[in-house]
Amino acid sequence: MSRRRLWTAQLEADALAIVVGLAAAHLAFCVLVWLYGESPWAMSRELFVGTWGTPYGAGQVLFKATPLFFTGLAVHVALRAGLFNVGVEGQLAVASLAVGALGAHLPLHVHAVVAWPLLFAVAMGSGALWSLLPAVLRSRFGTHEVITTILMNRLAGVAVNVALGVGLAEAGSVRTPDVVLGAHLPRLSTLFPPLRGSAVSFAAPIAVATVIVVVVLLPRTRYGREAVLVAANPVACAAERIPVGRRLLESLVISGALAGLASLGTVLGYKGYYEQGLGAGAGVTGIAVAMLGRGRIVGMLVAALLFGMLAQGGLVLNAHVPMEVMEVLQAVVVLAVALGDGAVRRQVMEALRSVAVRAEARV
Repeated sequence: MSRRRLWTAQLEADALAIVVGLAAAHLAFCVLVWLYGESPWAMSRELFVGTWGTPYGAGQVLFKATPLFFTGLAVHVALRAGLFNVGVEGQLAVASLAVGALGAHLPLHVHAVVAWPLLFAVAMGSGALWSLLPAVLRSRFGTHEVITTILMNRLAGVAVNVALGVGLAEAGSVRTPDVVLGAHLPRLSTLFPPLRGSAVSFAAPIAVATVIVVVVLLPRTRYGREAVLVAANPVACAAERIPVGRRLLESLVISGALAGLASLGTVLGYKGYYEQGLGAGAGVTGIAVAMLGRGRIVGMLVAALLFGMLAQGGLVLNAHVPMEVMEVLQAVVVLAVALGDGAVRRQVMEALRSVAVRAEARV
């Protein structure tokens, strides 16, 4: 099969899986809404009007999708090397606190030309630093990154709370002081007036550009090519003198750095400060974005926008159905897309056959 035909076949398979996921989500939405005594048609219409049907709704979807662009990309970079970075949530929390705290202590009249690069670097550095210990344990001692990153998530929660309690927070609050004016990312409505009132900022185009640049350039670097090989067969890579440990470490550290950038939309583009719990959930949802996006630019952007729409939709429909309905729909989308993947289906069928064989053996 030619390279072009293979690419076309993969694109068709991805599109089919996404369509199946969306169809399953819509069916589940209709059933859940009906169970709550509401009209599925009326709720579907209200959901669309409250998200993509108005400039304000579209802006809110973009705002809620902005951290997901970064966290989905962070998970994707780790997955390319065969690693599962479950610690994006903690890396984002630590980076958000660092950005909020430093942004509040910059000189009062610092210019954005100085403040933005500095705080972007702090965001990336903080996320990378929080992922460094799991990266070292994985690359040097083979400790599974899922276990260590989960533990680092818990430690991040404790560290953030302690830091806020010992002086980084304003007196009597759980938030940092406001960042200086020059550190704020302006709202996107300054460029597109119809978006006025929504919380979307220039962090959104920065996030989209980051996804495009990383996905396009990563496979063209030596690190990017070798990371994929390491994921496929680390033993063969070691025999060919590819630095397996270094590639694993680099993948987790880069993943953590990208996770830290998710703080831009919430701290600098929205609140103007960090408060306890800001950005929570974006790391977990980023895993779903990476799964649905399948490492492709359009797939990852569409997946982030989809989950951003569901998050905004939960607020739009909250007067009629609980917001948790949207969380159920997120799970339905992920499950449907996963089962729509041929490889996943084969693994599930093999697992079911194995269970059946064991059951027959016991009988």
